[in-house]
Amino acid sequence: MYSSAYVWAKVLNHMEERLGSVTVSAWFDDAEVVELSDEHLILYSSSDFRRDIIRSRCTSHIEDALKEIFNSNAKLIVFGDEELSAHKSKGKRATSMDFNPQFTFDNFIVGPSNRMAHSAAIAVSKTPGQVYNPLFIYGPPGVGKTHLLYAIANGIRSKIPNANIVYIKGDQFTNELVDAIKNSTNIEFRSKYREADLFLIDDIQFIAGKDSTQEEFFHTFNKLYEEHKQIVMTSDRKPSDMATLEDRLRTRFEWGLIMDIQPPDYETRMAIIQNKANSLGLELPADVCDYIATNVTNNVRQIEGTVKKILAYRDLNDMPLDLPNVSRAIDDMFKAEGSAVPTPGLIISQVCKFYSVEESTLRGSQKSKGIAEARQVAMYLIRKLTNLSLPDIGKEFGKDHSTVLYNIRKVEMALKKGDTTVQNNIRDITSNINSSL
Repeated sequence: MYSSAYVWAKVLNHMEERLGSVTVSAWFDDAEVVELSDEHLILYSSSDFRRDIIRSRCTSHIEDALKEIFNSNAKLIVFGDEELSAHKSKGKRATSMDFNPQFTFDNFIVGPSNRMAHSAAIAVSKTPGQVYNPLFIYGPPGVGKTHLLYAIANGIRSKIPNANIVYIKGDQFTNELVDAIKNSTNIEFRSKYREADLFLIDDIQFIAGKDSTQEEFFHTFNKLYEEHKQIVMTSDRKPSDMATLEDRLRTRFEWGLIMDIQPPDYETRMAIIQNKANSLGLELPADVCDYIATNVTNNVRQIEGTVKKILAYRDLNDMPLDLPNVSRAIDDMFKAEGSAVPTPGLIISQVCKFYSVEESTLRGSQKSKGIAEARQVAMYLIRKLTNLSLPDIGKEFGKDHSTVLYNIRKVEMALKKGDTTVQNNIRDITSNINSSL
C-alpha cells in the first residue's frame, strides 16, 4: 500500500502536466492530506478562497489522477478548519507517518533569524539521536518551525526508508491519551510513541498544565532518550516560560539544544518573496518586492500567502503586476500590530484544548469543578479580549448575562487574591490564543 505522501506527490505531478505548475502551486501549496482510503482522499486547506477553487475547479482532475495512476475510485473531500476539528473529535487524525515532500532543507530560506535552528536541524537529520537530543525549537507562529520538523523527517526518511517516524501535535497527544484511557487501549498508545525512531512533537506547550498528559509524556521521553532515539519539539515559547510545565519535564527539555526562530528581517523577507514568486512563475518588480517586504513583517506564512494572493488576482483579473495594482490587491492583508481580535470561537477552542474539555460540554450545563472552572475562564477571556457584551457572551453558552457576570467575577476574585494556578492558566491560554491569530 502506497503512503499518502507518495500518492499525493504523484497526483500533483499528474495535474501539473495538465494544468501547469504555476496553477497547481497556487491552489495546492498549503494543501495537506488528512486521510487516504479506498473510499476517499481528504485534503485540508486553511484558505477559504483556495478551498473553493479546489472544490469547484480541481475535483475532477484529482479524482481522474487517482483513477488513472492508482486505479482508485476514491472521492475528494476538502476540509476547512471546522471540518478538520470535527473529524479529529471523532477519533480520526492525519497520518503521523507521512510528511509533505515540499518541506525540505533546500527550500527553507535561511537568514540571521533562523540560521542556527536550521543548522541544528540539519545536524539532527544527519546523525539522529547522537547530537542535540532533544532539539527544542521555539518561536512565534509562521516562522518555519514545522517546516524544519518536516525537513528533518524527510531527510531521515530519504536515508533510512524504514525508520519509524512519529509526528504529533501537543493537543492531539492529549486527545489520544484521553481516548486510550476511555477505550482501554493504553498499551497500543504507548507502543505507538515509545517505539519511535524519531519522535516529532509540534506545539509542545499544549501539554503544560495537564497532569496525566505530562506523566505519560515524561515516561515516553525517558524511554526514547535512554534508547538514543531522536526527539524534536517545537513551541511558541521556551521551556522556562511555561509556567504550568512540570519541573522534571522542563529539565529534560533543557538537556539538549534550545534554539529560537524569530520573524525574518528585511533581507530574508525579500529572499522569501523572490523565491516564492519564482516557484509560482511570477516576475515581481523590485518596487513590488520592497513594498511587500516593508509591509508584511510578521511571519513567513503571511509573506507566502501574500505572494499567492497576488498570483490569484493576476489570474482572475488579468492585471499587470505594477505597484498600484498590487497594493490594491493586498492592502487588506496588512494589519497593524495588535489589531487582531480573537473570535469567541477561537477563545473557547483554546480553553477547551487547555482543559481537555469538549466544546459541547463547555457550552453545556455540567457543573463539575473542572468544567465549571474552564467555563468561567472562557467567559472571562471573551470579556477581556473581545468587545462582546455580557448578553452576547451569554448567547455563546446559553446563559443569561447575570450568570456570565457571576462567572467572570469568580475569575477576577481569584486573580485579585493572587491565585497562582489561575494566573498561570490565564497567561498560558492567552498566549495560545495570540499564537493562533
